Amino acid sequence: MTPVAHPPPPPDVADRIHGGWLGRIAGNMLGKPVEQGETWTRPRIDRYLRRTGALPLTDYLPEPADAADEADLRPEWRCCVRGRIDGSCRDDDVDYTILGLDLLTAHGFGFTTEQVGELWLLRLPYLQTFTAERVAYRNLADGLRPPLTATLDNPYQEWIGALIRADIFGLTSPGQPRRAAALARKDAVLSHTGNGVYGAMWAAALVAAAFTARDPRAVLEAAQGVIPGGSRLARTVRRVLSLHTAGLAWADTLDTVGQDTARLGWIHTVPNAAVIAAGLLYGDGDFTRTIALTVRGGLDTDSNGATAGTVAGVRCGAAALPPQWTDPLADRVRSAVFGRDGARISELAAETVELARAAATSG
Repeated sequence: MTPVAHPPPPPDVADRIHGGWLGRIAGNMLGKPVEQGETWTRPRIDRYLRRTGALPLTDYLPEPADAADEADLRPEWRCCVRGRIDGSCRDDDVDYTILGLDLLTAHGFGFTTEQVGELWLLRLPYLQTFTAERVAYRNLADGLRPPLTATLDNPYQEWIGALIRADIFGLTSPGQPRRAAALARKDAVLSHTGNGVYGAMWAAALVAAAFTARDPRAVLEAAQGVIPGGSRLARTVRRVLSLHTAGLAWADTLDTVGQDTARLGWIHTVPNAAVIAAGLLYGDGDFTRTIALTVRGGLDTDSNGATAGTVAGVRCGAAALPPQWTDPLADRVRSAVFGRDGARISELAAETVELARAAATSG
């Protein structure tokens, strides 16, 4: 692939990085109550919102209107709905961003995949890992090394886990999607293969490109450039881009792509990437619309909301984020990462800024 020149990061990079952190946590919190793609389909999410008078969706989810909906929400919903939020809930989508920050702080950008695994064993509780990450963790504890940690007894190799770990590599590579993708790949191969790895590279590139790309389409096109064009992930995102260009409505685009990817399941990387891509395109640069559409798209709602929230937050910057999303977070994040529970979001962002500046200086 021919290298693509990218402009330097913007002068307000610190505000953009802070916006990315806030956007990730807000998007994650928005999607967390309905994180069960087989139960909370796109039509059911919209029925929930209609019953509670919350369409168009411009704030966190409202409390459920009936007992049936309440029974099907995630148990954490009481800490994630509007009026009840006091700092963020703990979630693996945010844990891995924090752990990635600790990885780069401890080992720098030359880290190895083996060092990723060592950090998991030291800082991440086993019971807070899921699917491919739990398999890889168990393989690490049994003394295996990458890439065998990703392949032995692992039916989840192309699921979304590596994608959700990738944002930190984009946040520390402003305007450099290829660099971000290369870092994400080193992390991803601990637990994933194929489209699972490509999803991590794609997500990291989305975040890195968001600092300098002119619009969401340009962000997605930059991310397309870091993954194999013939991969199922690349073909699916291209399909979303073409349907958007053809003027299809958001729901029609998801219906069309959903038919092509339905057999993959609701936690596979590819259908979730389609939901993220559609949220970014049809959100058209508006933070609230972007994360609302992404979560309304269903599937792995909290992970998708988090990734789209990072991209949209970077594009907006912290200062421009609507207060209904940021004020309830109270600059505080819960985390299962040892030593990080109760961390200040602003402090995590400041640490990320220092790493990004160090990387820019070193070239």
